[in-house]
Amino acid sequence: MLQLNGQKVLITGASGGLGGSLAARFLDAGATVLLHTRDPHRGEALAEQFGCQFVAQDLTAPGAGEQLVREAHRMIGGLTGVINNAGVQLVKAHQELAEEEWSAVQHLNSTVPFTVTRAAAELLGEGSWITHIASIEGERPATGHAHYAVSKAAVIMHARAAALELGSRGIRVNAVSPGLIERPNLAGDWPEGVNSWLSHAPLGRLVGGDDVANACLFLASPYATAITGHNLVVDCGMQTTPGW
Repeated sequence: MLQLNGQKVLITGASGGLGGSLAARFLDAGATVLLHTRDPHRGEALAEQFGCQFVAQDLTAPGAGEQLVREAHRMIGGLTGVINNAGVQLVKAHQELAEEEWSAVQHLNSTVPFTVTRAAAELLGEGSWITHIASIEGERPATGHAHYAVSKAAVIMHARAAALELGSRGIRVNAVSPGLIERPNLAGDWPEGVNSWLSHAPLGRLVGGDDVANACLFLASPYATAITGHNLVVDCGMQTTPGW
């Protein structure tokens, strides 16, 4: 296990399955972790489950990204890393998307990581890092996911652009792009998608939340101090195939 003793990490959007995997991995590695959720009741449950602090905030509100970073810095006595995991994924055909729906997805999935990163960069010191959770759809869109795919493509490019400008401050910025992540009842809710994935992915399995968390752990570790502006794909090899 990689050790992150002394690191102080903010994880946004921690209420989902991936958020839980990220929290468990970073806490196991010795980091001090602050979990962000939108729902305070869910935050209380997470804090009890993982034995760490939480902050509840609606990131769609104006100025919320900056407020969250300042509050995180105050609550855990500083920051050395941020994982921008908050996001939304809706399924709707391109021609049926309303402008308001498009804008809402772009705001939470790509604008919020920008505002959080901008605020964090003013507080992070030499040797710190920021990791965006993107998606393989940022490079390969899926039907009904135009708004989501575009938002994740923006996140990948933002990681590269921010890495270019923040490197002089000693801040590394990367993205991690998961494939289809396993969750309870996924096969029952979407059997055709899961079956298609399993039949096409070279490793023949779904991506686990721990797989993604391990990638983030590596990027936060001393083994990745020369890695910035990179998009680390965690997809069981799906990008090697024509599609699924």
